[in-house]
Amino acid sequence: MDKKILAAGMQKGFVGVVVAYFLAIALGILAGIWENHYLMIVVQFTSTVFIRLFKFLSIPIICVSIIVSLSTLSQSNESGRIFKHTIFYTLSTTILAACVAASLYVLFTPANVAVTGSAPDVSNKSGSHSYLDYVESIVPDNFITPFQTANVLSVLLIAAAVGIAIAKMPRGSKNQDLMITFFKASQDVLFTLVNWLIVVLPIGIFAFVASLAQEVSHGVSLGGLGTYFTLVIAANLIQMFIVLPAFLMIKGFNPIKVAKGMLPALALAFFSKSSAATLPVTMRCAQQNLKEEPQVAQFVLPMCTTINMNGCAAFIFLTVIYLMQNAGLDIHPGVIVAWIFIATLAAIGNAGVPMGCFFLSASLLASMNIPILLMGVILPFYAVVDMIETSLNVWSDSTVSVMVDKDMKKLEAVAESK
Repeated sequence: MDKKILAAGMQKGFVGVVVAYFLAIALGILAGIWENHYLMIVVQFTSTVFIRLFKFLSIPIICVSIIVSLSTLSQSNESGRIFKHTIFYTLSTTILAACVAASLYVLFTPANVAVTGSAPDVSNKSGSHSYLDYVESIVPDNFITPFQTANVLSVLLIAAAVGIAIAKMPRGSKNQDLMITFFKASQDVLFTLVNWLIVVLPIGIFAFVASLAQEVSHGVSLGGLGTYFTLVIAANLIQMFIVLPAFLMIKGFNPIKVAKGMLPALALAFFSKSSAATLPVTMRCAQQNLKEEPQVAQFVLPMCTTINMNGCAAFIFLTVIYLMQNAGLDIHPGVIVAWIFIATLAAIGNAGVPMGCFFLSASLLASMNIPILLMGVILPFYAVVDMIETSLNVWSDSTVSVMVDKDMKKLEAVAESK
């Protein structure tokens, strides 16, 4: 009965969100075509407000999520070995997800959305600095400036340093417990704020679509967006059905059996669009259906929910590169390689909540002063992309967890044989 009520509630909520999105899109198109002067002032104001909110929330969420993950490393005696294996598989799968996205972009580069108007020119802003200057700017010289300037990589460095420092404090000490509790509470507050923003998000969709509809009425070709969406979905499906099963087969698992055992979690992830919300079901499936050791499942899966985001890495790479391309920046091999690693790091810092990748991508673009009006077109379709991405993320979490469990059992067997 509980499962039926949960499914009915999720279906009702999903239908309500879809209706709100499509209503916002329809009204936005009408407003953009109508092009009333005073209405467009309101639209531009609303768009700016939502861009600022993206930047306001995503940077702290990245910081706090990484600190919470890294600060809990010393909570058990075996966490060190489990953590090393988890990080290895997480980085391997996430980097490969970004590489798959990069390969698809190189092979099938989507056409620009050609806007005939005065689009902001950002090419000159980045061309006058060398890569060494850029690397130097990543290293923070204080705690405040990276957050003020939305320097995501500097924030990642600060968060990693603080999280590891907390983990190195005396285990179980009052100060360590206090710091971990503080950052976990901060994470809960930020997630609450994100939920509030999602509630009013149709207003933002209306503003973004209205702005873009105005541009379309002045001459915009949207043909390249179809290729972009195809590449995003293809990158997720290749990772889901080829790359991750290859990992499992190399470790001696039957991917079909593993997927069957995790099917309830994968289905819930698809409809809830939140790997964090799916975590209890994921852990139960891993322990009951795949017979994983509790200490492994209870350590690996919560960590992977925070840092193992295969779908997010692919989406961030393709979205940021595509919008940079539309802004007139030169996408050469050096940029592609750099963004493979940036997308990987950013995905690791992403929160496992609905639309987390979208917020993070918008923040990265806004922090580089890249126009993000196209995000208004991407957003309505992202509901479907988010469902696929979340299923991929949970499938990747399950893959990492089952591989780590096998590694730990093998190490334990070797130790007992000596």
